[in-house]
Amino acid sequence: MTLKCLGFAVSQMKKPSVTSSKSKHSSRHIDKPNANRAKQNKPSGQKTAQKGKGLHPRNRHKAGYDFPILTANCPKLKPLVSKNAYGNLSIDFADPQAVKLLNAALLSHDYQIVDWDIPQGFLCPPVPGRVDYLHYLADLLASNTGKVPKGAKVRVLDIGTGANGIYPLLGSSEYGWQFVASDIDPDSLANLAKVLSHNPKQQQLIELRQQGLAKHIFTGIISKGESFDLTMCNPPFHASLAEALQGNQKKVTNLAANQAKRSGKQLQSVTTKLNFGGQKAELWCDGGEKRFLQTMIVESKDFAHQCLWFTSLISKKENLKPCLNWLKQVKAEQVKVIEMAQGNKKTRVLAWSYLNEQQRELWQKYRN
Repeated sequence: MTLKCLGFAVSQMKKPSVTSSKSKHSSRHIDKPNANRAKQNKPSGQKTAQKGKGLHPRNRHKAGYDFPILTANCPKLKPLVSKNAYGNLSIDFADPQAVKLLNAALLSHDYQIVDWDIPQGFLCPPVPGRVDYLHYLADLLASNTGKVPKGAKVRVLDIGTGANGIYPLLGSSEYGWQFVASDIDPDSLANLAKVLSHNPKQQQLIELRQQGLAKHIFTGIISKGESFDLTMCNPPFHASLAEALQGNQKKVTNLAANQAKRSGKQLQSVTTKLNFGGQKAELWCDGGEKRFLQTMIVESKDFAHQCLWFTSLISKKENLKPCLNWLKQVKAEQVKVIEMAQGNKKTRVLAWSYLNEQQRELWQKYRN
């Protein structure tokens, strides 16, 4: 569904309005919405002390993890669960095997996705933070109608889906959306295909596509005449393997220091290990997150009328300002910055559209 389908020509695009009082970028509308926080019922059983502070109101994990239920669902997780310094059940989040089994248990119990696994060395992202991105995208789609759209009429393109395929798996389960999961790495797609073979519902909603053009993001993936309601991406955030290892060392050391502080024990030497795994395409690329985002923004202009909203996570706050400058250069009609938080970790979603409000309303009307 492109603008041509809706009866629009490029020349009919209205001049964008400006409502942001904090931005100097006067060529478009920039929003930084604050999410309303709602109370949720806590699940039964003993929880970890690390509750989902700041998670989206619809996030199933906002009240923490119910380890008795999760270990019953995934018995292999049970030996890795113990009481922390506060007397609550938890795992060692610096242990990649523990994190992977926790993910498998959450996906099975909360999202009915069975036999999820990833090969050693691949990125193992935490489920609560990843599903938060999807919830905020659902709110983005509801911004014109006030109603979160569900079902396979909503089409989403996941750029760099990885071996874990976490966004398509969660999005198809939580909202019933249809996904195209793209990746440059054939091994990643092969692993996701294996997971999908055990989950027929998700298999019907998720299509896998390999990116054969190493220097492109949308070109080679989006076909002529094809349309998407959303694109989403968690870009590689390091510029080299050395930078990735250094960042991981810092992360592992901080985790160990926090655990030692809570337990009152002296910090022992920390062995470097990629606690969340990650192959090259998942963790680093030439130029890092900043250059990847620049390529994405510039290239999105070529598909301006084939996507309702382009979006991406931005891990490094300092990369937001140059992204806003690039969006000014490509003349994006609407730009939104959506703040997210999980515990002490803060990140943001950058969303942009080349369609004005009337065109976005028509897109959703004809989709429904």
